[in-house]
Amino acid sequence: MSARPTIATAPGAKGKPVTLSTLAEKKALGEPIAMVTAYDYPSAGVAEEAGVDVVLVGDSAAMTVLGYPSTVPVTVEEMLMLAAAVRRGLKTPLMVGDLPFGSYEVSNEQAVATAQRFVKEAGCDAVKLERGGSSIDRAGAIVDAGIPVMGHVGLTPQTATALGGYRSQGRTADRALEVVRDAIGLQEAGCFSIVFEAIPSDVTDLVMPRLEIPVIGIGAGPATDGQVLVFGDLLGIYDGHAARFVKRYADVRAQMVAGVHAFAEDVRARRYPEPDHGYTMAPDERERLKGLLAADRN
Repeated sequence: MSARPTIATAPGAKGKPVTLSTLAEKKALGEPIAMVTAYDYPSAGVAEEAGVDVVLVGDSAAMTVLGYPSTVPVTVEEMLMLAAAVRRGLKTPLMVGDLPFGSYEVSNEQAVATAQRFVKEAGCDAVKLERGGSSIDRAGAIVDAGIPVMGHVGLTPQTATALGGYRSQGRTADRALEVVRDAIGLQEAGCFSIVFEAIPSDVTDLVMPRLEIPVIGIGAGPATDGQVLVFGDLLGIYDGHAARFVKRYADVRAQMVAGVHAFAEDVRARRYPEPDHGYTMAPDERERLKGLLAADRN
């Protein structure tokens, strides 16, 4: 495989942009990597201001933003629209776009073509794909095409049904060995990083010494090089089922509901709008308008 490419992001106001070299350096120095998902311009702005290292435009948007029952139905066009909006709100973090189900599995040519759209049309710095197996070949082809790739092993939501549902993976020695082999295979294919999702901490502890690239965990224990959570989960915006590994850092949805409810009550009680919320005319213009309206009636 060819050497992993480095794609620099545009300089940002909050500091030097995060690059692949930045993440590799953080791993070497033992500095944890903070990663969140974002799906639109406002959430990207929040991630930018919060100073995270990596932003993933995750296909979890299928459920948290678009209302689908799983990640499977979301299309490339939908993901590109969301990714382009995130790009407009980001300057400093590295931006990674999730390749949706069905957009890369058929062939290396399909995978490369889809990845190119995420870079060219949405401005992604890198792309992410799920699983090992044939996805290792797809990852290698995308890397060879000059696009950085983040891998994803363990619980892979796009194929959760085949894995027995949304549950921890690698809880038996045989299944754990498959996860480890997938991770090493993705590293050898040239991935610059890998997400470990819903993997027992014991498995993570045992495989981390064999990986030279940054590993981002989500329900994979504290031994990974960084952690990621879904934007709507960590802020309490999404009201769907929360996985065991989710920690809520705010209850934003409750505040949103309370705010909209207060607005509706003020409207119904005619407490809103108040005089300060309106605009005025000069008295002479008001009188002139009255005259014009009277003449117009005649």
